[in-house]
Amino acid sequence: MIILALGGNLGARETTLDAALRALRQADVRVLTASSRQETPALLPDNAPPEWNLPYLNQVLTVMTTLQPLQLLDCTQAIEKKLGRQPSARWAPRLIDIDIIDFDGQTLQHPRLTLPHALMHTRRFVLAPLCEIAPQWQHPVLGRSAADLLKDLPA
Repeated sequence: MIILALGGNLGARETTLDAALRALRQADVRVLTASSRQETPALLPDNAPPEWNLPYLNQVLTVMTTLQPLQLLDCTQAIEKKLGRQPSARWAPRLIDIDIIDFDGQTLQHPRLTLPHALMHTRRFVLAPLCEIAPQWQHPVLGRSAADLLKDLPA
């Protein structure tokens, strides 16, 4: 199972997520399941400008594809760019973000991609929607289910 997390906090968020789903389907990525969309507060660094404090709309997907992990990364980055994402500072607001959370349980340390996603087990905005569609998914490194990881996060 391949897991993608989508989110954005600028513009017409629902419309942008819909466009991202259409673009994925057109790019040899078959969406198997999609969580509901959840609004979550922005994660902000210390001293972030107040205008960065915009809530995100997040969604998690399980997908299938014939693409390999780095090809899928290229694909998702091309979709982000096509939908208007601009290079920006880390943590800055964005129209769309598409992260590869897991790729069939593979582990990978590459300059462009870490699998599973290095911080996914600490992010409620990934784990809560993941638990809607795949609560028994096992983290390939930690060996714990999505449901167990979510229970460990502070409220």
